[in-house]
Amino acid sequence: MSNQKTRCMVECAAMVALAVVLSFIRVYKLPWGGSITLLSMLPIVVFSIRRGIGWGLGCSFIFALFQFAQGVGDGLFTWGLTPVMLIACIFLDYLGAFSVLGIAGIFRSKGNTGNIIGTVIAITCRFLFHFLSGVIIWKSYGELWNGFSTDNSVLYSLLYNGSYMLPEMIFTTVGAAVLFGLPQTKKLLCVNA
Repeated sequence: MSNQKTRCMVECAAMVALAVVLSFIRVYKLPWGGSITLLSMLPIVVFSIRRGIGWGLGCSFIFALFQFAQGVGDGLFTWGLTPVMLIACIFLDYLGAFSVLGIAGIFRSKGNTGNIIGTVIAITCRFLFHFLSGVIIWKSYGELWNGFSTDNSVLYSLLYNGSYMLPEMIFTTVGAAVLFGLPQTKKLLCVNA
């Protein structure tokens, strides 16, 4: 195994570990799994920008497995889903949603602007997975907050998932912009290192 490949694997492991730890620091938690965390996606985004989409997708898939394990710990199997709904939830809300974070490096050759655009695209893709899950799986759970409910599954999913994914997107994008914009960290995180 080459020294470069070993270095990438070690960086991936470190970034996944950091992302998992940050995912346990929840600023706000919604029922059914949605939460605003302390920049838990940022290490995965940084790794994807630093190492490219191929490595980024591999790293984000490993992170997705840890998120699934965390979901199991949060009671995923006690939510009363049918077996088909449970399998769809696992693929849409965990494996798919967190694996797409690896595409953040798609425009890494375009500098800080490309990094920001890639980050927004990756997190928007994660939102779309959660949105589809809300429309397909969670449509029968139309109550949102304090008795506000809707029979419109699209509106329900948009409001529920948007309420935590929009702040997550803003925080992560600002974090990535700061890290790759400051000369001190830009040199440390130099792309294609």
